Amino acid sequence: MLATLVIGLREGLEAALVVGIIAAFLRRNGRGLGAMWAGVALAIAASAAVGAALWILESSLPQAQQEGLETVIGAIAVVFVTGMLLWMNRHARSMKKELESSAGAALHDGGAVALAVMAFLAVLKEGFETSVFLLATFRAAQSAGLAATGAVLGIVIAVGIGYGVYAGGVRIDLGRFFRVTGAFLVLVAAGLVLTAVRTAHEAGWVLAGQQRTVDLGWLAPNGSVQGALVTGMLGIPADPRLIEVVAWLGYVVPVALFVYWPAKHRPTGAAAVRLRWGLAAALGAAALVLAVAVPSAQQPSAAARPLAGGGSVELTGSALVAHQGGATDRTRLPVGTPSTRGGVPVQQRAVAASTAVDGPSTMTLAQVTAANGGRLPVGVDPAQDPGPFAASWSARTTTTAWTADGSIVDASRASTTVLTITGGGLTTARALTVTGGDVPRAASWQVTAASVAATSAALADAAAAGPEHALWGAALPIALLIAAALVTLAAFRAQRRDRGAATAIPTPAPRTRSTPYAVK
Repeated sequence: MLATLVIGLREGLEAALVVGIIAAFLRRNGRGLGAMWAGVALAIAASAAVGAALWILESSLPQAQQEGLETVIGAIAVVFVTGMLLWMNRHARSMKKELESSAGAALHDGGAVALAVMAFLAVLKEGFETSVFLLATFRAAQSAGLAATGAVLGIVIAVGIGYGVYAGGVRIDLGRFFRVTGAFLVLVAAGLVLTAVRTAHEAGWVLAGQQRTVDLGWLAPNGSVQGALVTGMLGIPADPRLIEVVAWLGYVVPVALFVYWPAKHRPTGAAAVRLRWGLAAALGAAALVLAVAVPSAQQPSAAARPLAGGGSVELTGSALVAHQGGATDRTRLPVGTPSTRGGVPVQQRAVAASTAVDGPSTMTLAQVTAANGGRLPVGVDPAQDPGPFAASWSARTTTTAWTADGSIVDASRASTTVLTITGGGLTTARALTVTGGDVPRAASWQVTAASVAATSAALADAAAAGPEHALWGAALPIALLIAAALVTLAAFRAQRRDRGAATAIPTPAPRTRSTPYAVK
């Protein structure tokens, strides 16, 4: 409630001061206020419509898209309040004089209509900023009702102060007022930065930097007044993540230093230029350190994987090469389909094939029965089909590989050996699946479970490290380099401006020594 009260008071006061100063100016010049009030009413209606439209739009979206819209609204609100803080820091003391000067020019050029347009634009700007800022704050507040009450109270107080300025009975030190409320708004805006980073994570936009930092449960216990102040007003959660802490500090420190650094200690001239150059160098150095120090994601080795029972298998291009028992088998793999293995996303690539098996060409009935697992094959009568039988051997194989990023996560081959017998009294051929006996079989193999677990863990670590490196080792250094470039440009322009000012100083005329009159 306190946060929205200050927001409503501060934003509302800016609009109320504009309207009050313009109204007082019109009254002193004998002009009516009807056109101005029409512009104010239209601006208030437009601002309320913007806020309602954003609220309805957000409420109608799915959860993930709601979080994304909240992130965008929060970012816009932070930009608005930061711009307001910086502008007021420079112009608060001269605000009335500037407004009266602008009002005089508008009255001279376009009359009351021009002043009405001026009031409309001023109120519309503040109203739109207030709508966005309050909407972002409502979403972060624990109670929307209390937040709305605070906003209304703040606006009502602002309107009262504005009327007092118009009537001439209220005098306010705008510079001091905006500096005091600005300190509070810096913290509120920093809380919105933190909230926007959290909603960006919930929307799936920011995946890195989610490590827990400190437990603030003791500082902001749930359901307590203290918790409402810290969490509801300042937007600081009880479990801030690493990226949230960095974002909060990255906003509070530079903005607070820029706005509240004592004027008498602010460097000027050549000292200010040197400070800019030093800041640019520090930002560039920080970017370089981050880019070098943050490790990139380490992908699992593409080396051969061990097989249970001996041997190995490796991925060579699009072929799976198995080495087992001194023999090498190469299987070309097709394009895979998405799947999971060991808890990580993979491409499952399977190949079914039939191959010949080198086995004995003749089999006795006893051998056939043993190959069939000790059971007499169906359709074979020992009295009528005593054997021996002509034998032919084949195998049906299914080779499956689960791959990710050019590495084997898992691989296996399942083989079924088929014995086909003819003759020996049989009138038709009989095929049976070999399940026993001392006969050759097609090879089956499987990557060891330990290897699958190790590769899966390595892939999971690489997947987690990828966004971390993208944020801390790429995105943040790029942002720092952009900031360094901007500061460098500012330093260069300031240096040129100082040199130009130095050369523009007129050289004083040389003094001429007067000749004293001689006394005769």
